[in-house]
Amino acid sequence: MSRFVDNNCITLLRTGAEYFPSLEAACDAARREIYLETYIFKADAAGWAIAGALARAARRGIATHLMVDGFGSNDLAPELVAELKAAGVRFLVYRPELSPWSFRRTRLRRLHRKLAVVDARVAFVGGINIVDDVDAPGDMSPRFDYAVRVEGPLVVDVYVAVRRLWSLVTATQLKSAWPKLRELGPFTTPAGGQRAAFLVRDNLRHRRDIEQAYLAAIAGAREEILVANAYFFPGRSFRHALLDAAARGVRVVLLLQGKVEYLLQYYASRALYGTFLDAGIEIHEYHKSFLHAKVAVVDCCWATVGSSNIDPFSLLLAREANVVIEDRDFAGQLRRSLLEATTEGAVQLRREGWKDQPLTLRTLTWACYGLARFLTGVFAYGRAEEFT
Repeated sequence: MSRFVDNNCITLLRTGAEYFPSLEAACDAARREIYLETYIFKADAAGWAIAGALARAARRGIATHLMVDGFGSNDLAPELVAELKAAGVRFLVYRPELSPWSFRRTRLRRLHRKLAVVDARVAFVGGINIVDDVDAPGDMSPRFDYAVRVEGPLVVDVYVAVRRLWSLVTATQLKSAWPKLRELGPFTTPAGGQRAAFLVRDNLRHRRDIEQAYLAAIAGAREEILVANAYFFPGRSFRHALLDAAARGVRVVLLLQGKVEYLLQYYASRALYGTFLDAGIEIHEYHKSFLHAKVAVVDCCWATVGSSNIDPFSLLLAREANVVIEDRDFAGQLRRSLLEATTEGAVQLRREGWKDQPLTLRTLTWACYGLARFLTGVFAYGRAEEFT
């Protein structure tokens, strides 16, 4: 469930150009401890910069913790890990990938959230991995993504989440040689005037918290719903919520991936486009670069930024984290950024043209849709009825 707290200062960070310098500066200013979780950590320019900040902090005596996912970061350069460990950074791998040929159902239960907490006073939440977003093919623009910097009472909830997971993974991997975690805070000093909630998705008590927050906001929408999502393959409840909103006169705008990054996900999601277009929902495909955003704005007063896609991987399997902000200024800022991206980097799909697609393309689309549904059933332990 959503636990909203007041008096926060939440800053929108657009792409790695704004995120990485802010995260690095926070690490360099740390006085007691740092936690960083990420799905992907690459040994590129951005990765070495953040690794350098973590190493500098550890050498100053800061308790520095880095957790990466065993699948998303399975090719992390050993020399980078060695440098971090030599500096004193405590390094953990969430669910190490033991074999590339493993087909265990648990394989897709990944750490997909991207979180950082410094001194229990500053937190970062979003969809940006530790990977250089300008390292793209050709002359492509940087990946399109967002994160937020959080100060205020909401940081306590993020801090509790990262400590809890660190303790769990440490215990399961028998890392008993590390000193016991110290408790900082809780710090509830007001930092601004924004009301917000921190939401996680896990496989225990919070399986549907992020999805339910989306559904509640969509159900209450009166004027506009603007969703930007990298991998959009919504289940039945989510589809019906958007269709119902459009039927009652709400403008529904979807900003979705226009470049083929993962063929199955790309074409499976497109199988749903016809239904949305018939209902009057606008679909804009982003082509300027790879779309990696997972954000939404409803009625210019509700917004969310985080790691959760609207697909079975995020909503049924992975650990995710989003911030929901009820603040007109923040929602307006995010909305303007999304509309600018829609205007400058996207192509709107038209209902008439969509129905004239070649038979070969329609066949590929529905084949991918069927395969995606099958795989959802296999890997989601039979909990995939929502995605049929």
